[in-house]
Amino acid sequence: MPAVANAGFVTYELRGPVAHIGLNRPEKRNAISDAFVEAIAEVVARAESEARAAVIYGHGGHFCAGLDLAEHVTKSAIEGVRGSRRWHEVFSKIEFGAIPFVSALHGAVVGGGLELAASTHIRVADRTAFFALPEGQRGIFVGGGGSVRVARLLGTARMMDMMLTGRVLSAEEGERCSLVQYLVEPGTAREKAHELAEIAASNAEISNYAIIHALPRIQDMSKEDGLLVESFVSAITATSPEAEKRLRDFLEKRVARLRAPDQT
Repeated sequence: MPAVANAGFVTYELRGPVAHIGLNRPEKRNAISDAFVEAIAEVVARAESEARAAVIYGHGGHFCAGLDLAEHVTKSAIEGVRGSRRWHEVFSKIEFGAIPFVSALHGAVVGGGLELAASTHIRVADRTAFFALPEGQRGIFVGGGGSVRVARLLGTARMMDMMLTGRVLSAEEGERCSLVQYLVEPGTAREKAHELAEIAASNAEISNYAIIHALPRIQDMSKEDGLLVESFVSAITATSPEAEKRLRDFLEKRVARLRAPDQT
């Protein structure tokens, strides 16, 4: 299926089981406006209806430079609250949706762009990527879920440093700080993201759903509550017909065993 434009802000393409969602405002470094958020919401819903996994990437030289400040500066306080809550709602549809999302990051991954990336389940950065949270220097605060999602990835102390001082992290620093799970050469992030999305798309749907929904919530629970929920989720997934087939395929040697990374 060829790429199609959606309200001028995003492109959408289906590659087998994987949907590709492209942020398409390169002249603004893909800065996010309210209309942009609505376009993202629309294609995320479409991806869930016809794909098994999705990739989010940016057209042009950057993934996303964050909030469209020209729009934000004219908002009243209540408009700002409503806008922030809408970002939360849309980004939560990515984080707690029906399919895995992989983000392919390059260039600026700043402010709201980092908040968007943090809502995806796997993040791949090429070596041109850099990460920043310049809200402190702009006289504002994160509003797209960063105080929860980004802080959990970075830790509160590192996030506070970035917001207070304007510190910019390189791609290599981003990997060391757990902002991204994969670091690749320039221009290859989308290809790697697609490869990972295809693998995730081949999993049992019930397993993917459990990983996406249960794992983050267990982290919010006490140790004993988390272990109890783990037992129930483990039992439910293991009793699905697909799980039985996959386990039998493994036991009867119809699928290859895992090997160490340096083995062929």
